[in-house]
Amino acid sequence: MRNLVVILLIFAPFFSDGQKRMKKKDSYAKGTVFGYWGYNRSAYTKSNLRFVGPGYDFTLAGAVAHDNPEKFGAVYFDPSRISIPQFNARVGYYFKDHWAISFGYDHMKYIFADKNEVTLSGKIDPGIDNNWSGTYNAEPVVTDRDLLHYENSDGLNYLRLELTRTDQWLKFGNKDWLAISTNVGVSAGGLLSFNDFTFAQQKSVRTISMSGYGLSVHLGARFEFFRHFFIEPKLAGGLNHQLKVRNRQNDPSAYTRQAYGYGSFETVVGFFLYIRSKNGCDSCPTW
Repeated sequence: MRNLVVILLIFAPFFSDGQKRMKKKDSYAKGTVFGYWGYNRSAYTKSNLRFVGPGYDFTLAGAVAHDNPEKFGAVYFDPSRISIPQFNARVGYYFKDHWAISFGYDHMKYIFADKNEVTLSGKIDPGIDNNWSGTYNAEPVVTDRDLLHYENSDGLNYLRLELTRTDQWLKFGNKDWLAISTNVGVSAGGLLSFNDFTFAQQKSVRTISMSGYGLSVHLGARFEFFRHFFIEPKLAGGLNHQLKVRNRQNDPSAYTRQAYGYGSFETVVGFFLYIRSKNGCDSCPTW
């Protein structure tokens, strides 16, 4: 009996270490990698659009804009076309328990509404446009899509870094088949614009530019399944400041400037990858 006690005391540290190695890693723990893909709807505040180009410099104040979602169907499941709808893509890393840094982009669409009731201020030289000519001072006008139109339908792309705080509130089942966490994040990044512009009897399509910056906050409820996959509905809101949206491919002096707020609802599907050992010792990394 005495020998048995001695043996147990000698090997007890090894048993306890083995138990530590078998401890499951939480999704919010340091060393976890995650990624997701999903889709969004967005809404925008009214804004003042300033258009500058050869022979004109005018502002349309109080402009209304909307997003442009694709009708639900095969386009959302076809790998060759899944980037056509308004989507969200992101990868991140938990550098500390509860804290993650991530990078990705939100592919939104900004469409200047037709029949927009705005006020026109500024100057348009004679002969530039068949519709407007002269000097204007807050004159009410209603726009016509065939005469003036502006959109970022190929992409108002918000390329952003996000700092996220994650807190896990509930777990279900011995194998953690379901856990519920919340994410709160703050972001900043650049705006990559693909612009279409119609004015002065000229239509330009897909003019690309780094047009400005965005600042935003993000809130999500993450439903985690078996520690490896998740679904997360998210709310986001922020400010976009587009300092110079190029709108003519062959004329860098032609641009649009505006600032506006936005709100977005997203639903994403993602995964966790545990690249560090489970407990910080020399056990094998696990996914």
